[in-house]
Amino acid sequence: MQIIIDQGNSSTKLAIFDKGVLLNSFVYKRLDLDMAASLLAQYTPDYGILCSVADFDLGVLAFLKAELKEFCVLDEYTPLPILNKYCTPQSLGKDRLAALVGASVQAQGQALLVIDMGTAITIDFLDCDRTYFGGNISPGLRLRFEVLHKETRHLPLITAEGILPDMGFDSHTAIRSGVIRGIIFEIEGYIESFKQKYPQLLVFLTGGDSIYFERKIKYTIFADQNLVIKGLNTILKNNYDL
Repeated sequence: MQIIIDQGNSSTKLAIFDKGVLLNSFVYKRLDLDMAASLLAQYTPDYGILCSVADFDLGVLAFLKAELKEFCVLDEYTPLPILNKYCTPQSLGKDRLAALVGASVQAQGQALLVIDMGTAITIDFLDCDRTYFGGNISPGLRLRFEVLHKETRHLPLITAEGILPDMGFDSHTAIRSGVIRGIIFEIEGYIESFKQKYPQLLVFLTGGDSIYFERKIKYTIFADQNLVIKGLNTILKNNYDL
């Protein structure tokens, strides 16, 4: 049994796998020692892996390393089933690599895009040889709303929920439609561009804000909220022959 931990900027997602099957998943603001001890007592995993883009509690990390047979912290030196040719691998978000691994298992050798919609939106490409050269980063949904509010004098802070006209008819709908439709056009532009070179391109959508877009993109996509943890589990299994 394996415990998978994906710590993002705003939340921590945990998952329990057994023999390749996702048994359960949890989302916390931050994982503390009591939570970790409770999960290990309930599921008794032998192996674990951590992917973190933020500071992780060193006490929890020490506890996991002491209690588990093997515990892997994903970094630029961890062997991967894809080839990473990013120029500065130490600065690359490891959740992006994990998502690519998760997608590559499903793509089975086809070129793919992974679009991860969290605090930031990341767009990453993996070619048919499972080689990764890089990707792009742009502000996420909530960041766009917040910047419009904070950096202007009168624009309100709004959320994604609500009507979405083609063109806004007041401040709220103008911001909502401008931000959400802008992101849609951004995503569809990437897909259209890559499909010109890779007609069989597969597109994977993940991340907490993907729920606002998975039914609005005009191209066929594979929406998977568990893409990162699936990729982490694959990396863990490959490194310990599980």
